[in-house]
Amino acid sequence: MRTTVPVVVAFLSGFVMVVSFFFNPDRTFIGRAQDVVLQWATIVSGFTLVLGVFSIVRVNGRAVARRSQDWFYKLMTVVSVFAMAIPAMLPVSADTRGGRIIFSILPESWGSLFGTGPNSIYDWLFNYLDSPMMETMFAMLAFYIASAAYRAFRARSADATLLLLTATIVMLWRVPMGEAFLRLFGESVPDYLNTFIMNGFNVAVQRGIIIGAALGAASMSLRIMLGIERTYMGKG
Repeated sequence: MRTTVPVVVAFLSGFVMVVSFFFNPDRTFIGRAQDVVLQWATIVSGFTLVLGVFSIVRVNGRAVARRSQDWFYKLMTVVSVFAMAIPAMLPVSADTRGGRIIFSILPESWGSLFGTGPNSIYDWLFNYLDSPMMETMFAMLAFYIASAAYRAFRARSADATLLLLTATIVMLWRVPMGEAFLRLFGESVPDYLNTFIMNGFNVAVQRGIIIGAALGAASMSLRIMLGIERTYMGKG
């Protein structure tokens, strides 16, 4: 049963999504079944989010209790989860007009500190801690990207040389200094680059990648529906 039921549910869900695509949702129930399945998927994803938070707290909590390697960072992870979640879910004033159920366990003057509105604890943590850390991480990744680009753009062959020339032209076109330099050869040079490289060769390659990804997604979906692919159950 632990194997059969998930396979049956996956098959029925995928089958309903495929079949309902070919029916008019305004005339038949089968056409509206897609929306019902999507609503159930949203409900299930909410439970999986709660399960994910519980799993993060449990795994990192065990590491903190055992004082394992890097336990301090795991402690910061647990503290961060509760610091972001509790103030966002703990309003302090009742609002009967909006039909919301709100617990009045703290002074009403503290109302602006809770929830997800402006100047709340959640808003302050997101703007002054989470956002700067994400910006720092992406700024550090820029150096690794530049290093990888340097290794990839070595003109060792005709294809690598073509890639190097194209990347150099695109990077020049993307920055104001490079655009000003390209305009020295003609005012319409940046427009030509945009037309023939970005909207021509680039779009053609992107469409090929998208078509390949769509075929791969369709193949994987069919494998899941038929029960061939069971990695979502922790099995090969």
